[in-house]
Amino acid sequence: MKTNILTYLDEALTKKIPDYDVALDWDKKNHTIEIVLRLFAENKAKLTIDDAAGVESEEEIIEFEDGILLFNPQKSKFEETDYLAVLPYEGKKGMPKAMLDGLVDYLQLVLDEGQSDLLDFLADETAEVFALTFDHDVLFSIMNSYKKDGDSYISYPAY
Repeated sequence: MKTNILTYLDEALTKKIPDYDVALDWDKKNHTIEIVLRLFAENKAKLTIDDAAGVESEEEIIEFEDGILLFNPQKSKFEETDYLAVLPYEGKKGMPKAMLDGLVDYLQLVLDEGQSDLLDFLADETAEVFALTFDHDVLFSIMNSYKKDGDSYISYPAY
């Protein structure tokens, strides 16, 4: 079987980020692949937390979810603000392997920092907002460290 973005990411995420809940959601009709990131933390103080939709929760375990969308600039339709980051791919050609490798490495950093920030947020009664941060400059610098391997592409999955 030929490796594609889905199989490549699935293998890399499973191998490199085993400690976090990361899933892939392929929307064939919209030509998108979402990398779904979930963080969990214990809400020891039983703080009332409002989610992005304004739903209140006092659950013992807080689940935070965000996503990174890989999209086809010619075909995909989405609301950019619904995602932590959106990254274009080049149709059937897919994405550069260096970009995917850099992204997986960077996601480990985003999740490590996010988990720490989420725990700090739950411990600080004055904190108003928790969000993951995504810095494209950091991603591109990690990606560039992989470019020495050449500019090979991982193709978009065939139907």
